[in-house]
Amino acid sequence: MFEINAILTIALRDFTKLLRDRLRLVVSFIFPIIFIGALGTSLQANIGRFIHFNFLTFTFTGVLAQTLFQSTASGIISLIQDRETDFSQEMFVSPISRYSIIVGKILGESMVSLIQALGVLLFGLFLSLFYSLDITLVQLIFSIPAIITACLLGGAFGILIMAALGNQRSANQLFPFVIFPQFFLAGVFNPIRELPLPLLVASRLAPMTYAVDFFRGLYYSGHKDYDQVVLYHPLFDLTIIVIMFVLMISIGTYLFVSNERNR
Repeated sequence: MFEINAILTIALRDFTKLLRDRLRLVVSFIFPIIFIGALGTSLQANIGRFIHFNFLTFTFTGVLAQTLFQSTASGIISLIQDRETDFSQEMFVSPISRYSIIVGKILGESMVSLIQALGVLLFGLFLSLFYSLDITLVQLIFSIPAIITACLLGGAFGILIMAALGNQRSANQLFPFVIFPQFFLAGVFNPIRELPLPLLVASRLAPMTYAVDFFRGLYYSGHKDYDQVVLYHPLFDLTIIVIMFVLMISIGTYLFVSNERNR
């Protein structure tokens, strides 16, 4: 019970920080709106008639999954901030499991991601009134497991990356280089069924690929476009996600705790 209370306290702290940071809230809504509203609608208008599925819906599902993954992963940068203010050392000397601290951070940033995803959903509903965006409540409800797993996988990925970085400046400079290429490797905006061998290997190694594909697998379940937009069966995606999550959170937590002990 003590561990659960600690997890919830850490999670609530991160969620409260979001509510106080209005600039982060605004910025987190702007980029998905640009991706879906500008990029998605322009691609649908120009190449939508040449393909066999709705490109705007394809982009919407990719951006929603990417937002959940990226927001949780980038939010873990607060661990670097905590390290520089020595707050993390205060947490790690407390009588709770170090894994509970990490889980609390991931849970808190997942809550933040869900708030941001809500903005994407509202914008998607707005677009569906004026464009050919196919969104139904049943599809969204059916996709809830993928929404949760995208947050958790993004958090584990963030822990692994942040554990290897020494300070906040390094994190701000290097993190975009490991997250932005995944936008294209994971097929957020573009189909990735057929790729040159080097890109194919990189795509299948990118964690975001399975978060996006798992979301689409559930979202498009029973839909006529399923075979056109989904790479793997959802159970395969889920299996890979679980394996990646366990490996990344285990290695990331070990590295981060080791760094704290050596300070």
